[in-house]
Amino acid sequence: MTDFWLYLKLGLEHILDWQGYDHLLFLVALSAAFTFATWRKLFFLVTAFTVGHSISLLLSHYKVFTIDSNWVECLIPITILIAGVFNLVKLQGKAKISNTWLLLATALIFGLIHGFGFAGYFNMILIEEENALQSLLYFALGVEFAQLIIVLGVLILTWFFQKQLKVSQKLWIAIVSIMVILLSLPMIYGSCLS
Repeated sequence: MTDFWLYLKLGLEHILDWQGYDHLLFLVALSAAFTFATWRKLFFLVTAFTVGHSISLLLSHYKVFTIDSNWVECLIPITILIAGVFNLVKLQGKAKISNTWLLLATALIFGLIHGFGFAGYFNMILIEEENALQSLLYFALGVEFAQLIIVLGVLILTWFFQKQLKVSQKLWIAIVSIMVILLSLPMIYGSCLS
């Protein structure tokens, strides 16, 4: 049971670490267009992201598939940029992507990319090789719980700005998405172009 709490805590800390705010930015971009009325769809997107994150940790740990860390560090901020840009494009009515399965697949793929970015660290912290799957499951539960905490925070902010301050949904999505895009650009420059 000690391993459960250890890996659950590591999963929580992985997401809630302010120094690795890339994950936070992605979740904010993912959540920006949702409200408490549409929380179920958001929950499935976040879970698909966690599943992708876990799959890449598993593939990397068992050396089935790995990606060079330089590529991963470049791709992570690009996924953040894409999520922000998608929100803006959808606001303009130019994105006809409303297919839930396509959105779930995209969240899964982005989860795969983000998971490969953490695979090396996960392999270093793994205590017992024979319990790798179990440890990964506990870690994934921590990741999911932490993501839901962040998503809940975004939903509360969304509610506050839209209901209490009377900011329109479109303006809210635009402001949040532009902020995410602007914060992702230096990350892209630092990871991909320098």
